[in-house]
Amino acid sequence: MLFDPLKLRDVQLKNRIAVSPMCQYSSEDGFANDWHFVHLGSFAVGGAGTVFTEATAVTPEGRISPEDLGLWKDEQIPFLQRITRFIREHGAVPGMQLAHAGRKGSTAVPWAGGKPLTVAQGGFSPIYAPSAVGFYPGHLPEALDEGGIARIVQAFAASAERALAAGFEVIELHAAHGYLLHEFLSPISNQRTDAYGQDRHKLVVEVARATRKKWPERLPLFLRLSVSDWTEGGWDVEQSVTLARRLKAEGVDLVDCSSGGNVPGAKIPVGPGYQTQFAEAVKRGAGIPTGAVGMITSPQQADHILRTGQADVVFLAREFLRNPRWPLAAAKALGVQVDWPKQYERARD
Repeated sequence: MLFDPLKLRDVQLKNRIAVSPMCQYSSEDGFANDWHFVHLGSFAVGGAGTVFTEATAVTPEGRISPEDLGLWKDEQIPFLQRITRFIREHGAVPGMQLAHAGRKGSTAVPWAGGKPLTVAQGGFSPIYAPSAVGFYPGHLPEALDEGGIARIVQAFAASAERALAAGFEVIELHAAHGYLLHEFLSPISNQRTDAYGQDRHKLVVEVARATRKKWPERLPLFLRLSVSDWTEGGWDVEQSVTLARRLKAEGVDLVDCSSGGNVPGAKIPVGPGYQTQFAEAVKRGAGIPTGAVGMITSPQQADHILRTGQADVVFLAREFLRNPRWPLAAAKALGVQVDWPKQYERARD
């Protein structure tokens, strides 16, 4: 099952193994560079079916850190074309995750502490959110007005057009981990009384609709969703299923089911496969394909998730950093014959 192909619209994934978006904090002014080429290209060579970029900002202030990847201007396209060409040449489908950090924007890279940055420290201002409620103490966002919301919806659509020009074949909209789209969904961060507060799905639906209009019908559209805030009174599974039904009608093809990130200090029972329950709940409740994420490490575990119908794709992150050839090792462990790169012939044993 792990190595069965999966067709979504006109795109066929050679297997059900996806490289999850992983922030690299290695860009200058949003531009991809040789680091991204090697990082992403290695996973295609290693046998992944789909390789996603890190969260790619649709506006400059939509970055988590000043070192994040971006796609808010045409000049950022050419180097990405080199990356997507290499990924395709080695049998994988190139995917891009589009994102806006919202109230979690303008922070330092993790190895510099990850704390909020002022403009004087190289950060950016203002940062935006549905309501003027901060995630970090003293790092207060501006509540978006309707004009600002409209500009962000257009920014997602424009970045999707650039992603197409750059050669990507799958887009994933980032509505998880406490970033802007997730902030609008959760009653903890969205305290608005207008239409975007009365219908907390509204912005996500508008972004999906606007992106789908610019993204060709032949290409799939994914959405990453934090299915639970892990906090009483927050966003939860039932609300996620309802949203997934709406998104399916808007042309979203798969929901990549994660959780958390919007509530500081939330108690999350982290462990192997702790989030697969969310992929199964959304898949069964909304009748839409899903992806499972979170501490998926062994071939047997990944294969079991698919065979038991919990999800349709598995997304791996840290395990790919440990072993970029994880799919090839998984095929060997499961006794599945796959094509190895000829350069690896001597490494097969």
